[in-house]
Amino acid sequence: MSLTSKEIETVAGLARLQLTPDEIPVYAQSLSRILGMVGQLDKAETGLVEPMAHPLAGQVQRLREDAISSGNERDLYQRNAPQVEAGLYLVPKVIE
Repeated sequence: MSLTSKEIETVAGLARLQLTPDEIPVYAQSLSRILGMVGQLDKAETGLVEPMAHPLAGQVQRLREDAISSGNERDLYQRNAPQVEAGLYLVPKVIE
């Protein structure tokens, strides 16, 4: 897969990166190679691979008991909040 300069500029904008015109071809080549390697994984035959819960045979993940360890303390926590309404925390708008 080969990325265009426009695609690199779009990705850089989303990532809040300021790329110089000289850096764009370098990033395009590098990201294209990475996407090419990931694309090779699509060709791997995985139909006969059995899913596993642990990478080492015979071992299992130890899980704690799913039990309630403390009560509902929402009211206590909301007393410390600067703004609360109808049981919800009010926060300043950060997206314009």
